[in-house]
Amino acid sequence: MTKILYVEDDLSSQRLVQRILTAEGFDVVIAGDGIHAIESARREKPDLILMDINISGMDGYEVTTRLRTITGLENVPIIAVTAATLRGDRERALVAGCNGYIPKPIDVDKFTDQVRAYLVGMEETVESAEEKAEYLLEYNQRLVNRLEEKVRELEEANAELQRVEKMKSDFVVLAGHELRTPLTVIYGYLQILQANPAIPGNNENEGSPRHLLHKVSEAVERLSQVIQDILNVSLIDANRLDLAHEPVFINSVVQSVLHNLRSFGPQRKLIFELGGGLKKAPVIEGDPRRLHQAIGNVVSNAIKYTPDGGTVTIDAESLEDNVIHMWIKDTGVGIPTNQLLHIFERFYVLEDVALHRSSKTAFKGGGLGLGLAVTKGIIEAHNGKIWAESPGYDEDALPGSTFHLLLPIGNPFVKAEE
Repeated sequence: MTKILYVEDDLSSQRLVQRILTAEGFDVVIAGDGIHAIESARREKPDLILMDINISGMDGYEVTTRLRTITGLENVPIIAVTAATLRGDRERALVAGCNGYIPKPIDVDKFTDQVRAYLVGMEETVESAEEKAEYLLEYNQRLVNRLEEKVRELEEANAELQRVEKMKSDFVVLAGHELRTPLTVIYGYLQILQANPAIPGNNENEGSPRHLLHKVSEAVERLSQVIQDILNVSLIDANRLDLAHEPVFINSVVQSVLHNLRSFGPQRKLIFELGGGLKKAPVIEGDPRRLHQAIGNVVSNAIKYTPDGGTVTIDAESLEDNVIHMWIKDTGVGIPTNQLLHIFERFYVLEDVALHRSSKTAFKGGGLGLGLAVTKGIIEAHNGKIWAESPGYDEDALPGSTFHLLLPIGNPFVKAEE
């Protein structure tokens, strides 16, 4: 069947033309705006395109000009079907790249014959070279004006987005500080109560006062960490993340991370293998607290996506150019290959949010999707790099994942200051 693409944003016109042409044996594809028209033309490869000029977004002139630059569509007949019937409208359509012109309202009795005529090669032209040059100059000027208008609109929209983004970042920072103040008071009083020997029970005696205090304390710590992650993302986005300049021992950071994660939740039956390269890793300069947080997020991610009985391997090596290469490898469910870049985006979560469980160590336990984004910001603030590798996601085969971190051995802040 001969395929015709009809570009029209008016529903009644779409139905009329589709009904007429379908009854005559044509295959009709409809596009309601300029962008969809370009996409449909690329995909459908029509034998002829009927183009309304006055469509939303890109108008028919601009869409026609764009279609003429797409490989495989250069010679497809494009016919203007439009209510623009003033003097010069036909010539403007032809100058933009149309092969013909059918005014609206269409003549139902003649319309099919007109379409067939264009399909077999009929083509209209602007009669004189002078007139064509005049309309072409007008059309080029119109495109330049349109481009300038769109650039101004984009600049204004970008400025507004920047303003809103700053307002959002400022609000998050202020809200975070406001929330941390009462949390600090709550946590302080909890510590006082837990230190009181008169409180009966113990942390393991479920239901006892001391056990309840312990659970509340854990919840406060978890809430404090969530608030801190949100603050960190906002500071990273605003390029306001302050870093200390201190010696950092990578092996000590890893040992501290594992100790903290083991005490954060129920014990998991995982094997942690620490390579000999960690002890041999040279001292680097950086912010030990931030690097502890970054490495902790990656290790926590490995724990969450590795089922019981799996292995998490952590090792490091010194490379040329004064760089430490550190990697965290797990035998977990892996990561879909098309998601390897997205996992470092803010608020990205791999699992179904309907199955969300707030835990840093439980298998497939969820979070806000900020941990790896914070990690990326911290590593890049040290002029380092982070990326992930995985053969894919498979809960049965357990292909695993490997996260790589590169950190400079020298002063990581020199480049940033320059």
